[in-house]
Amino acid sequence: MLVRLLYASRAIDTSPEAIETILAQSRSHNPECGITGILCYGGGIFLQAIEGGRMSVSELYGHIQRDSRHKDVVLLHYEEISERRFGGWTMGQVDMSRINASILLKYAEKPELDPYSVSGKVSLALLEELMATASIIGRA
Repeated sequence: MLVRLLYASRAIDTSPEAIETILAQSRSHNPECGITGILCYGGGIFLQAIEGGRMSVSELYGHIQRDSRHKDVVLLHYEEISERRFGGWTMGQVDMSRINASILLKYAEKPELDPYSVSGKVSLALLEELMATASIIGRA
């Protein structure tokens, strides 16, 4: 059974090195667990969709909730899926510097990443649009 989980969190350490460490760990750990997904980071906020088997996704989300590098971890959306939407990524990353502010304004009151102020479905739609507009890097 495949599932998709979408969550938001705030980074404790917002240095580029800390963010790159999180991405590198995801990219090395996720394939062995059958996890794919996409991570959007901006303004100290993570927005991440993870897909895979129910138990693997549940275990990963539990780990994220306990991870001292994250705070204010909030589940935004969870669903059973028939196919992966982010299957081409072990952990893709949205390049926030390449995002046109109008895309963010399409989904929120201000041109900034703030999944805490919108619904999970809106956040998922934003990720899908970012993917469609090639604002994502790091397919590996």
